Amino acid sequence: MIKPKITRFELELLQQLWKLGTASVREIQESLPEAKRPAYTTVQTMIYRLEEKKAVRRVKKIGNAHLFTATVTRKAVYRKLIDDLLDLFGGSAQPVMAHLAEYGKLSLEDVHAAEQILARKEKKS
Repeated sequence: MIKPKITRFELELLQQLWKLGTASVREIQESLPEAKRPAYTTVQTMIYRLEEKKAVRRVKKIGNAHLFTATVTRKAVYRKLIDDLLDLFGGSAQPVMAHLAEYGKLSLEDVHAAEQILARKEKKS
């Protein structure tokens, strides 16, 4: 499981890297929406920070450009973010679920999928 905290902007960069597979800083930067695209040096700094956190690694160098790949999975990052969120509520998912339902972010289909997962987990126990 991923240990370091991933910021919102780092998550945005990781999402681009997951989409691209292996990419240079320039490719990651250019894959971001043009309207709010950060400077190359900003993306470079953040990718280097992700490298320090062991969330990405350099896989190859072509000319002066390093190619990076994610070393963490989307699932591991999301799990960590959700665990951190639940920790704010004392580990209880109920306030989060209630909020999602109240604001239309949770459908009956989502609830049924969760029920199926819980049923499978119960059978394994």
